[in-house]
Amino acid sequence: MLSHAEVSDRLEIQQLIVDYSTAIDTRHFDGLDAVFTPDAYIDYTALGGIEGHYPEVKAWLAEVLPNFPMYAHMLGNFSVRIDGDTASSRTICFNPMVLPGATKKDQEQIMFCGLWYDDEFVRTAQGWRMTRRVETKCFQKIL
Repeated sequence: MLSHAEVSDRLEIQQLIVDYSTAIDTRHFDGLDAVFTPDAYIDYTALGGIEGHYPEVKAWLAEVLPNFPMYAHMLGNFSVRIDGDTASSRTICFNPMVLPGATKKDQEQIMFCGLWYDDEFVRTAQGWRMTRRVETKCFQKIL
């Protein structure tokens, strides 16, 4: 049976994962400051992105994502493991992204991305924060 503290920790970590997606989907990239530690490592290379530390990746997201007219994250299968003041999780994500047409006459296409987020966390004075995020590709298809 889970203790009240462990249930609270799991819910806080799960909310942090949702907060990440909300910040990305609403294009409020400064909201990511409350998700990641300043030195967090992020690896988006499995789906064609970059890898690096949080400040560099945050700047890249703010530059690249506005090129997509629309996108959204749908998360599920949250698996959270807590070990004292550290934790890890694996979460599945379905992420459709609208690709603009090359010209105004070209029809938009949709890229469907399926991936796993493998994350690591640390408890800080401000609550749980993500220290590592690595994407693992399940599928990627443009229709």
